[in-house]
Amino acid sequence: QGLAQACAGHKQVDRQEEGRRGDQGQHGGGSCPEGRWLARRAPSNRGRVVLAFVLKINLGLNIVEKRPDGFHNIETVFCGLKWRDVLEVLPSTSPTDIEIETSGLIIDASKKEDNIIYKAYNLLAGSHKLPPIKVFLHKTIPMGAGLGGGSSDAAFFMKLMNEKFSLNISKSQLLSLARQLGSDCAFFMENTPVFATQKGDVFEPIQLNIDKYHILTVYPGINSNTTEAYEGVVPQKPKRSIKDIILNEPIENWKNVLTNDFEKSIFKKYGEVEKLKQDLYDKGAIYASMSGSGSAVFGVFKEKPELNFPINYLWYFQEAD
Repeated sequence: QGLAQACAGHKQVDRQEEGRRGDQGQHGGGSCPEGRWLARRAPSNRGRVVLAFVLKINLGLNIVEKRPDGFHNIETVFCGLKWRDVLEVLPSTSPTDIEIETSGLIIDASKKEDNIIYKAYNLLAGSHKLPPIKVFLHKTIPMGAGLGGGSSDAAFFMKLMNEKFSLNISKSQLLSLARQLGSDCAFFMENTPVFATQKGDVFEPIQLNIDKYHILTVYPGINSNTTEAYEGVVPQKPKRSIKDIILNEPIENWKNVLTNDFEKSIFKKYGEVEKLKQDLYDKGAIYASMSGSGSAVFGVFKEKPELNFPINYLWYFQEAD
């Protein structure tokens, strides 16, 4: 049974359910048993299935200055988690270069030109001859959450195209292409912890291991607009670098020194997001923060917390190793 058939039969589960255990942790809200079955499925002999560690969280985020090109220089630490989308690419006989079929969370498909996978295909097609393809994408990562799900889908799509159609694009070229799609897209080419600067697309490896902690990521059903989030922030150089904090402060101290500059404006606009962060602390988090420009919030725990949230929330719980 192919991905398209499996996902076509997908039914939403009870959003009040606490979650079901899978190989990637526990989900709540729009959890999908078919999605987890696909995540465990070994690649078929067609070799077209790729599984992406598509979630990133930001450990601290400083907005340093506005650039002459209109973007902002930032500093942050990107760290990947195992909440996954599922992507399948198959050759097509259609006269259309690329067809995209989705399941899971609803994606606005009114303009395919706005779809980041469509953009990635055209970016590759600008310098390589590509065959017509059909893409099946099963979405479990919410959009407008500050988790980078779309960027990761695009990054893994380009890696898959490069591998399966022998495009012979070097790693450095893939990184360059990814940066054209989005500032955090390049992170998912390696998907290892990095200290990110400039637009969030210049990386320095950083020694970071939080695998011994439980991590709970919660999306409160609020779509946060990144452009609007930047408008509410006054850039300033930090008194202390996030890199220095991560490397030299015990995680128990992060609560007092590791901040996200977007929180002030987002909390002012969406009080529910601020309440969610406090809720994670009330559940026992030793550190909690909004990821990116929101609205998702994550917490780091020594002990497993209670996994009970409002009916419209989506959450993912990654247990400690």
